[in-house]
Amino acid sequence: MDTNQKENVIEINNLVKRYKMYNRKKDRLVEAIIPRINRHTDFLAVNNLNLTVKKGEILGILGKNGAGKSTLLKMITGVVTPTQGELKVNGKISSLLELGAAFNMELTGEENIYQHGQVMGLSKEEIERTKQDVIKFADIGDHLYQPVKTYSSGMFARLAFACAINVDPDILIVDEVLSVGDMAFQLKCFKKFEQFKEKGKTILFVTHNIGDVIDNCSRVIILNKGEKIFDGETKEGVETYKKLITGMLKDDKEEKKAEVKKEKINDKSLWKYNFNLNPDMITYGNNEAEIYDFGIFNSKGEFENVINNDEEISVKLKAKFNKDVECPTFSMTIKDFTGKEICGTNTNIQKLYTGKCSQNHEYICEFKQKMKLAPGKYTMSLSCSKYDMNGELVPINRNYDALIFEVISKKPVVGYYELETQLEFKEIN
Repeated sequence: MDTNQKENVIEINNLVKRYKMYNRKKDRLVEAIIPRINRHTDFLAVNNLNLTVKKGEILGILGKNGAGKSTLLKMITGVVTPTQGELKVNGKISSLLELGAAFNMELTGEENIYQHGQVMGLSKEEIERTKQDVIKFADIGDHLYQPVKTYSSGMFARLAFACAINVDPDILIVDEVLSVGDMAFQLKCFKKFEQFKEKGKTILFVTHNIGDVIDNCSRVIILNKGEKIFDGETKEGVETYKKLITGMLKDDKEEKKAEVKKEKINDKSLWKYNFNLNPDMITYGNNEAEIYDFGIFNSKGEFENVINNDEEISVKLKAKFNKDVECPTFSMTIKDFTGKEICGTNTNIQKLYTGKCSQNHEYICEFKQKMKLAPGKYTMSLSCSKYDMNGELVPINRNYDALIFEVISKKPVVGYYELETQLEFKEIN
């Protein structure tokens, strides 16, 4: 590996950002006048964070709202000052945190291009060199020569994004802004993002879209209540984040207990032992039911590890309920080996009412379809969930990437899925 790839561009040690919280406005004034009086409580937006980012890494930052993601990025960019700790940045940063923050609403779009460049530390020559790229990327026509205060929100976002992206930074920071403007502009944004990746830029990427994280990131960290709770491989990070947002994240001891319990009920006569089971399958839920068996079958009822995408197959699962559950939802999801969800369905989508499932009773759910996927290897996830009284989805038993299977095809397939196309070709008279 090139030694430059090992260079640390961001080093963070014991970083803390603490905000003072006041119940009443006058409490702030009292503290300002009489410093010895304490009328506030502390809120730790970021707590004792340690992080190293290397040159060329694309780091995905995940976490629920209020986890401290934006606060962390603002400290890295210098917008917010840390309360304590050490933060070192080696390289020029381009930030897509708050688009248009450096704009003057009274100036024209063209004038704001110059102002933004100056704020970014560009020389007049550098601004002139990139100006046409910004104008072309924004594509707002003659509005460029009108005051920014007259712009629609879409035009404002286009110009602001164009200014921020058309520089040559060492580090690019993106916070939920790759989906600005219309669909054509979004496509342009993602292509620009791809160019940064190809150049080996260091990118910090904050989004709630886990598909974007899987597609783009080489590493993931997860923040929760200001603390880093995960730092590692992207696919594992995404699955950990799913557990976090569903309230099913357990510590290592609990996970090990679950594994031991599951091992005790292994029965070699079950369907699943005729398939390529994933040793790294992720299982969690509230245990009101357990999906204890599953498999893929052809039209003759035989086990099928290799699927011809032109033949109908059945995916079956068996579940035993440990508690009465009203109308649970069963689902099946197919992913590629990067963890990207390709397709899936569930009993709600298919409008199948499952009714009340009773304690100590067993049920079977069957999904029949053709797997019109491109040839390759995939994983299958099988889940049981329910909706609580507040309409929130509650995982009962989720088995992510439970088994590995292969799809073959009689003809080449472009992309992920084979289209069922009827072709017609004739001469025009």
